[in-house]
Amino acid sequence: MTPKDKLLVVITGPTSVGKTELAIEIAGKLNTEIVSADARQFYRELNIGSAMPEPCQLKAIPHHLIGHLSIRDYYNASIYEKHALAVLKNLFRTSDHAVLCGGSGLYIDTLCRGIDVLPDPEPFVRKKVQEVYRDEGLTGIRQWLKKIDPVYYSEVDRANPKRMMRAVEVFLSAGTPYSSLRKRRYSERPFRIKHIILDRPRPELYSRINHRTTQMIANGLIEEAVGLFRYRHMNALNTVGYKEIFCWLSNHWPLQVAVEKIRTNTRRYAKRQITWFKRYDDAAWFHPKEKNRILEYILDPGMPAG
Repeated sequence: MTPKDKLLVVITGPTSVGKTELAIEIAGKLNTEIVSADARQFYRELNIGSAMPEPCQLKAIPHHLIGHLSIRDYYNASIYEKHALAVLKNLFRTSDHAVLCGGSGLYIDTLCRGIDVLPDPEPFVRKKVQEVYRDEGLTGIRQWLKKIDPVYYSEVDRANPKRMMRAVEVFLSAGTPYSSLRKRRYSERPFRIKHIILDRPRPELYSRINHRTTQMIANGLIEEAVGLFRYRHMNALNTVGYKEIFCWLSNHWPLQVAVEKIRTNTRRYAKRQITWFKRYDDAAWFHPKEKNRILEYILDPGMPAG
């Protein structure tokens, strides 16, 4: 594997903060390539709603793990870890740096710190949990998790059904709470890591979120969602931007309400992302416009890196 003088530069932050533009500029200056840590951009069918980089951006700097899956494919953080480590191993053969860009905290943590090896559920277990979610919704899954694993319930994102369902599956498969099976130990990586978290004043960030929503609608988000409507129950489409349009298509809301809910739910998602990133005690926070300071931080060997 790669010697420890190699450096992975993690550029993350809340949605709409400006990660893609900065990552492309930094990767160009470092003469390297970008690995995606944006779970929505993994899927080739989700172009507009995932804010996929423009073709000119992908041409300027090669990107990896973008559009490499179909929404029909099964994927999880463990598979991502293997894929991303393989990409980095190859990149570090010819470059001293690589850039990881995205806002999916779970995938960033998995690549940088490792993931616990937990039992895969039997098909009947997964079906049982899915049936509860289908029949009782988030409330049913929350109550179930709270009863069997109050420790994990107290810290999990309770707006994320996928993570709660996974914890229930682990309990049913192993007979032990998910919280007690996690190692809480970091995996050793054969490269150093510097976390850069981008942030903006809230009014500025929320203005960008509102503008991006307007731009997505203008670029064809509604038409894209209409084409994906029959796949709306797939986990890859249980995400902001698509699920609100699906509610409109299902006659639950007027279109204007759906669009406004995209803005509101995106702001809420940004808040959750910021809360997640505040756990990184080894990260440096910057405004995206502080490009020179960011590059100095990356290149300064005296600055801490994992």
